[in-house]
Parts: sequence; C-alpha cells; structure tokens
Amino acid sequence: MKLSFYTHPMSRGRIVRWMLEETGLPYETLLLEYGGSMKSPEYRAINPMGKVPALKHGDTVVTETAAICMYLADLVPEKQLAPPPGSPERGTYYRWISFMAPLEQLMFAKRGAAMPPPESAGFGTEADLLDALESALKNREYLAGGTFTAADLMVAAYVGWYLQFKLLEPRPAFVAFAERHRKRPAALRADEIDEGLLAQQGE
Repeated sequence: MKLSFYTHPMSRGRIVRWMLEETGLPYETLLLEYGGSMKSPEYRAINPMGKVPALKHGDTVVTETAAICMYLADLVPEKQLAPPPGSPERGTYYRWISFMAPLEQLMFAKRGAAMPPPESAGFGTEADLLDALESALKNREYLAGGTFTAADLMVAAYVGWYLQFKLLEPRPAFVAFAERHRKRPAALRADEIDEGLLAQQGE
C-alpha cells in the first residue's frame, strides 16, 4: 500500500521524513501551506486539525509525530527501529518517545511570560526534567537496547531542535546525543530533501 506523507518543510514533518528515510520505504510527499491548503476541506478529511505532519497508508491515517514514527517502525521489523513487542526494551522505547511531550511543554512554558508552578505543570520542575533526560543520555549511544530505534530519532530530533533555538540548556550529554544521531545517512538525506523544498518555495 502506498505511503502518502503530508508535510511542510518548516514543521515537525522533518522528523517524520527522517523516520521515513530510515525505513527505506517508498513514499510520496504532499506539500501543504500554512493557512491555505493545510486548512482545506480536502486535507481536513485527512486530519481534522488542519496541521501537519500526517501519514496515509492505504485506508489508515496516522497523525501526531510520535504516533507516525512508531507506526513506521512497526512496518519494517527487519530494520529493528523498534524493540520487539513484549521485550524489556519496548517499555523503555515507549517511555522516551513519550518523554518528548513534557519536554515540549517545558520548552513552550519557557517561551511564555512565566513558568507555571510545579504542582500544575505537566513537566514538574525544569531541573527534575533535565536531570532525568541527562541521566538517560549520558554516556549512552542508544536509549532502548543495542540498536538505533525511533526513540533515539525522536529524542535526538527534539533535543537538537531546542538546542538550536537556545531553549534547552546545552549540557554535554544533550549535545553529544543529538549530534551523533543527526549524522546518520537517513537524517542527512531527509535534511537535504527538506532544504531543497524550502529553496524551491523561495524561488
């Protein structure tokens, strides 16, 4: 079944493209514009939220970056982009992919006027969150087992993104983990594709 990838080169779709490139599966890219085709009735039939990324695989529609990456990993078990179901590493895999949600909450809170009190913040305290992330990444190449998985991809992508925008404290463990995995051939191919699409839009 055909994979159709709905995206914009300045969106979290860049993370999904990296994942698509890791799978080696053929896919078509459908570019959408903010405020235009992204809000069209045709696209809202795919994603009623009117946002990207989204993936259509036959009659199956998957939205949300983490869900798409996990779905794609399970399509190619031979690539070992997810630990086997039922293995101890599978729980760790889910844990760190899901950990990107409180990290994003923290990053958005830091961009706001004031940080919420810990008891009402979904991420707790900044120190606790960053210390937990650092302990997971320090002196470790992979998060869930002995191979690269979608958990490594998600964490490297989000950590690298927030380091780039100077929202995340540049602890050595964060920098090393993000830089290591962003050098993967699939990541470089994905960046080249999206940068090319951006250049075309600017012409």
